[in-house]
Amino acid sequence: MCDIDSSDTRKNVDIKTIPVDQAVGTVLAHDITEIRQGEFKGRAFRKGHIVSKEDICHLQRLGKERLYVLNVGEYEVHEYEAAYQLAEALMGDGVRMRGKPKEGKINIIAERNGLLKIDSDTLTAFNMLGEVMCATLHNGTPVKKGKLVAGTRAIPLVVKKTIVDEAVKTVQGSGVIEVKEIRKPRAGVVITGNEVYYGRIKDAFAPIIEKKIKDLDGEMIGMYYAPDDASYIEARLRELKEAGADLLITTGGMSVDPDDVTRFAIRNLGVSEIYYGSAVLPGAMFLVAYLQKTEDGKQRSEKKEGLSSDFPSLCSESIPILGIPACGMYHRTTVFDLVLPRILTGEHIGREELAALGHGGLCLNCKECRYPVCPFGK
Repeated sequence: MCDIDSSDTRKNVDIKTIPVDQAVGTVLAHDITEIRQGEFKGRAFRKGHIVSKEDICHLQRLGKERLYVLNVGEYEVHEYEAAYQLAEALMGDGVRMRGKPKEGKINIIAERNGLLKIDSDTLTAFNMLGEVMCATLHNGTPVKKGKLVAGTRAIPLVVKKTIVDEAVKTVQGSGVIEVKEIRKPRAGVVITGNEVYYGRIKDAFAPIIEKKIKDLDGEMIGMYYAPDDASYIEARLRELKEAGADLLITTGGMSVDPDDVTRFAIRNLGVSEIYYGSAVLPGAMFLVAYLQKTEDGKQRSEKKEGLSSDFPSLCSESIPILGIPACGMYHRTTVFDLVLPRILTGEHIGREELAALGHGGLCLNCKECRYPVCPFGK
């Protein structure tokens, strides 16, 4: 982290010994141990502790007549004060500090359920300063309220005020660490496939999709079964839209077989954007599209596949459509689980975003799935 010896970072720190009764307001330069026969052995005071008036009698009972202490100069900041300033600057919406600094570090936790977003470029610039640091969970991690998402501190016990000021300036206003709220979807689902529609096999998709929507506190507006008929699938999607769905999901019909027509049905809706294929396994044949909420949107649509640069982000004006390939039945976690929370925070997912998922987009198919506590999607 630092490019110089740790001893050099403290060569200008004023360490001296003073009588214990004159130590109020100074900073301990070392741990102080307490032993009570048969009761306790451990640290009574930690290095970096600021001595208070109430501490004096305790220290004297421990046999301390003189202390090694640090003097914090006018242009220096104690690690605890620095931790507060750094955390305050790093935090965006949806996070807060938890408690007081401990051993110089302060923790940042999620203030709500949602999706953790980290501005990694700004975080790197912050950590490049050397005498301050911040460590976070991976960007895009789903988190629950109260979850630890980051920790920050000044590395020396006493840090130059100019370093703290520069660190704050580097990140302030950028919302380096935030938890975005995931809106509750009103989902409409069309499960496609002749084999299911005609009762040749039992459907396995419905309970999976319903559970994923329920886990997000969402509502199922409706669910239809459809044969491999593009016009029929298109009609069911339109009905779900008219019923008030703000998220449309299709399952199956995404491969290259002649009967797999789901993506053509979606395109025929008059979508403003459509992207077929993702750099994720499982989920390579995944589809994302956007359907305008208004008739005016249809007039602007050219139904041209995969041209992200031709269309602006329409998340606030459009209904996302997610096409899940057959892998969604057999794998607990797929590209759908990576994309859906991002869509529901208002993020626009297009060709570039689907391509970027390739780094970390290989599921290891662990015997016991622990997602999101795993490298998938990270």
